[in-house]
Amino acid sequence: MGKGSDRREDLHQGDEVAWSSHGSETTGKVEKKITERTEEAGRTVAASEEEPQYEVRSDKSGRSAVHKPSALKKKK
Repeated sequence: MGKGSDRREDLHQGDEVAWSSHGSETTGKVEKKITERTEEAGRTVAASEEEPQYEVRSDKSGRSAVHKPSALKKKK
């Protein structure tokens, strides 16, 4: 048997995460889980209950971004 899916849907508001931004790693916190199509961080986010996305805020710049769970790495 395989390991199962590597889905990262266990992120919660306030979790410390890292993601790649313009070739370097950025760290920040999860602001909220998005589960419906909406306008966030200046763009349309095609999220749903089945495929949620997360709004994150950069520790360094303080700016918000929206990423799919697969793009985020939970910090230990």
